[in-house]
Amino acid sequence: MAVAAEAEKARPLRADAARNRAQLIAAAREAFAEHGTGASLEDIARRAGVGVGTLYRHFPNRQELLEAVYVEEVEALCRSAADFASLPEWDALVAWFLRFVDYVATKRALAEEMLATVSKDAPVFRQCHDAIFAAGQPLLAKAIAAGAVRDDVAFEDVIRLVSGVTMIRNATPEDIRRVLTVALDGLRYRP
Repeated sequence: MAVAAEAEKARPLRADAARNRAQLIAAAREAFAEHGTGASLEDIARRAGVGVGTLYRHFPNRQELLEAVYVEEVEALCRSAADFASLPEWDALVAWFLRFVDYVATKRALAEEMLATVSKDAPVFRQCHDAIFAAGQPLLAKAIAAGAVRDDVAFEDVIRLVSGVTMIRNATPEDIRRVLTVALDGLRYRP
């Protein structure tokens, strides 16, 4: 995805600085998962094995750290589309959307926090949106071409359907995956 690549082009990092940045993002992901987006930045630096000054050199404010974690998660989701390339078209599509549900479930708090201070039209959101579409649309197109999915289905429709399923309150992850499987079955082509 272009988001992280553009940031690194602006100022290439030395190997140790790149390693510190990656450790900070991993530590932030863990801390945000445990304590929410209000997790202590000092705790994040400690988990990463760096000083707080190093954290602030890479991420001058909490927002930039949140964005970095969010972008990395989107990039991982997008890369995962290739993991399903060897599966039959329908199975690849379903597997990727199940992965998408896991992504949404764990990243909702990050997105909400970012939206509280940044417009949903901000470049980071637009680039992440575009990357998700670029990763998922080919899976849907292949499933349609193979006759596994109705030809009147647009990727945006499926994203809305999947996003709606992820919003089910008080549902376990297993419940959401089961409901998603039922909902996606409605996309299948039936002559």
